[in-house]
Amino acid sequence: MRTPFTKKQIGLAAACALALGVLSGTAVAQVQPDEKALVTDTRGIHVTSGSGLCVRSAFGPPPAWTEGCHAAVPVARYVAPAPTPTAAAPVVVAAAALPVYEKVVVDANVLFDSDKSALRPASRDTLDQFVGNIKGLESQSMMAVGYADRMGSDASNQALSQQRADAVKTYLVSKGIAADRVQTSAKGETQPSTAQGECKDANNAKNIACLQPDRRVFIEVSGTRVAKQ
Repeated sequence: MRTPFTKKQIGLAAACALALGVLSGTAVAQVQPDEKALVTDTRGIHVTSGSGLCVRSAFGPPPAWTEGCHAAVPVARYVAPAPTPTAAAPVVVAAAALPVYEKVVVDANVLFDSDKSALRPASRDTLDQFVGNIKGLESQSMMAVGYADRMGSDASNQALSQQRADAVKTYLVSKGIAADRVQTSAKGETQPSTAQGECKDANNAKNIACLQPDRRVFIEVSGTRVAKQ
């Protein structure tokens, strides 16, 4: 048996059905939370754990560490800055000091006895000192010039002055100086050291002593060598 509805009852039923439809539509329109969303920071970079795993959102199931992020999802990682290259300290190489050369002239005056060409002991000492003074000297040659006094003939004095120069050369060679470096010359009595007005006494001891500067060999060498600092 059917229960008859009045118009009023039918109207109330229609109103209820409309209200339910509205409520149902509202529920369908709500956004469902994404249970699989990943947590990001303010820069949009996904937050990771200390071991590099991404963190899930708190929506849905409780947060859990996951087995890594999707390949397309950027992960915030700390990248240590590359060390700033430092410029190597310049290597200062000291320039080699160039040697300084000086011009040197060394001479010696070797005296002889009257009418003799043999070297005196003192003359040997003079030549030894001369050899020591020319060590390290770069030179081409040296000259030994023999002289004689005015006593005797011109010819004998010329020969005597050459013998004296040769005696000096022989001694220098014996001390290690190359023979071809020592040149000799003889002047005889033509270039005396004493003046013509001197030594006017007869050929006696006083006059022989006065003429001593004329009986000699003058030796000289010039060249260059490293200057002493």
